Amino acid sequence: MEPTEAGTGLPRGMGAPATRALAAAGYTDLSRLADVSEEELKALHGVGPKAVRVLREALAERGLSLS
Repeated sequence: MEPTEAGTGLPRGMGAPATRALAAAGYTDLSRLADVSEEELKALHGVGPKAVRVLREALAERGLSLS
């Protein structure tokens, strides 16, 4: 299981801008990202392809996925 970023329920490896953008949008835990579209995430300033890949992999480890 992927370690989480300190103070969040989000995986490490995304970068601080993506972590901040997700938290500001209310996505503070992986379970909140289940069924969110990849396009919606990429629209957040600071969330790019690497962050989406890391999130997709972390969700898959938990049997969840983006929509």
